[in-house]
Amino acid sequence: QVQLVESGGGLVQAGGSLKLSCAASGSTFSISAFAWYRQAPGKQREFVASIITDGSTHYADSVKGRFTISRDNAKNTVYLQMNSLKPDDTAVYYCNAVSFSYSRRDYWGQGTQVTVSS
Repeated sequence: QVQLVESGGGLVQAGGSLKLSCAASGSTFSISAFAWYRQAPGKQREFVASIITDGSTHYADSVKGRFTISRDNAKNTVYLQMNSLKPDDTAVYYCNAVSFSYSRRDYWGQGTQVTVSS
């Protein structure tokens, strides 16, 4: 079992920055990848960024060059640094962890609201 707790969301003006955190606990040794997803009102949940064990990262086109995903292995924490925020970035951001210990399992946090004002 893996538990994920997001934090760092809030209200920010366009062009500003926020840093989200995702603290993982439980069977964190089984996690192969972390990712951030977001869901805006009236839209489907979409992929934002991911980071895997070897440190490689992947970003949605919409956030490339603006967002950076990173991790602190000692703290079992994943971060999403969000710069140059746009109103379109407004969404609930969810932390995701994937485990392949026996079969694929996905874990999700409860989400943190990010609101970007114009």
